[in-house]
Amino acid sequence: MQTFLRSLVDNSDPSHPIAGAIYTPDHPSFLPVLHAYIHNLRFSTPSTPKPFLILTALHHSHVQAAVSAAAAHPTTVHMRIRSGGHDYEGRSYSSSSSSSATPFFILDMCHLRSIHVDIRTQTAWVQCGATLGELFSAIAEKSPTHAFPAGVCPTVGVGGHLVGGGYGNLMRKHGLSVDNVVDARLVDARGEILDRESMGEDLFWAIRGGGPSFGVVLAYRVKLARVPDTVTVFRVERTLEENMTEVVHTWQHFAPAAHVDLFVRVLVEVVKKEEEENEKTVRAAFIGMFLGRSDRLLAMTRERFPELGLTESDCTESSWIETTPHWADFPRGTKAADVVLSRRPRSLVHLKRKSDYVQRPIDKPGLEAIWRKMVEVEVVKMAFNPYGGRMSEIAAEATPFPHRAGNLWKIQYQVNWDEGGAEAERRHVALCREMYDYMTPYVSRNPRGSFLNYKDLDLGVNGGGGGGAAAEGYGRSYFKGNFDRLVKIKAKVDPHNLFRHEQSVPTYCCNPKL
Repeated sequence: MQTFLRSLVDNSDPSHPIAGAIYTPDHPSFLPVLHAYIHNLRFSTPSTPKPFLILTALHHSHVQAAVSAAAAHPTTVHMRIRSGGHDYEGRSYSSSSSSSATPFFILDMCHLRSIHVDIRTQTAWVQCGATLGELFSAIAEKSPTHAFPAGVCPTVGVGGHLVGGGYGNLMRKHGLSVDNVVDARLVDARGEILDRESMGEDLFWAIRGGGPSFGVVLAYRVKLARVPDTVTVFRVERTLEENMTEVVHTWQHFAPAAHVDLFVRVLVEVVKKEEEENEKTVRAAFIGMFLGRSDRLLAMTRERFPELGLTESDCTESSWIETTPHWADFPRGTKAADVVLSRRPRSLVHLKRKSDYVQRPIDKPGLEAIWRKMVEVEVVKMAFNPYGGRMSEIAAEATPFPHRAGNLWKIQYQVNWDEGGAEAERRHVALCREMYDYMTPYVSRNPRGSFLNYKDLDLGVNGGGGGGAAAEGYGRSYFKGNFDRLVKIKAKVDPHNLFRHEQSVPTYCCNPKL
């Protein structure tokens, strides 16, 4: 790879030396740099394909050099782009065994993390190597009554989050993260830096939820959201023995239609019965946030969701920034300052994720059948996230993310395990797939929708080519009808498929719907 290394140096700006940002396998810091942002232990094994080089860009010119060097070696070198390392399938820092014959390097954005908040215009420029926690902290330093609609895990990288859509507990009032992006700076396939005006509206549309298939986004300019000085969070748990099915059944009617100031997600999991340790039950945790004080929240739930049984003691009032530990599952009373600036998760596990969309309420017999299946597979958790509100008002074509009106809630299937080895992985992944298959009658169809930020290679992989039937499969699941527009934009801005990965947007599709 010496020719690539020379190309990388030759394409760099001498005023910003690139040598100090390059790590090769013989460098003593190569493995620490590689593992610093691997957040799924499935892809941190001796057999996991490793890059031949890591470039931890220190300046935008380093990104330009990486793109230009990769373009000069299109068939012999493959580029991976990493911001926070939370890619559920590890595609931002690894490569599937089927494509491991092509050497790859990582363009790591972790050092490009500056944030400039302008309260006067209620916007912020944030580089893609910053984390959500760092963005939240920077906003809170300037104003306690401004926020940004984004995810609840503070260690997630801004770049991957926004390029895939981005959602969080403000989405019912303010939409997705990408619904609040007003400008961007991007390195295109020619190595040029473009902003919204110079890239044009098609490309600007594509990089707000279409995935990392069109260029390397350096920074996004985002619109901030106003929040009250006091908000309320809560967590209420119910087991099957505590009327959980009735509460969940009511939740699915209440949560998507509730006032936009209220977001209530449900985390369902199998647990041991308190009195009988050898017996299993199912528990649902109702985890919520209300943009206002607890007295208004309690009046609302008593009237429209009395089954929840929410009480004053369940509620915690604070500023918006102080809710971040609650959502990151830290103990009650943990301060945001102890959470938001950490760039590492509290713990690392092996994990698999999948997603679905529910468009019709599930009746009680259906819910009870789902609980029985969960007890059978045991290790699968499910998170239910309500839609409605602003999510139903924004057109499906407004951004590449199409799952808007008509969706009641989204499901995330979660499986975590500590045991290493191929057999443990095979067993846990198989159980996740089994639960997903069981849910088929209850979720969207034709196509069965999935969320791009919950990347799932079970939906198909393209083998590194420009298109094909596999791309149709995952493309329709993630983007529905928007897939066709993405393909046209891809063919125009990246005809040689430089920005490719196992589930990238292809340069052509087999069955265009337009």
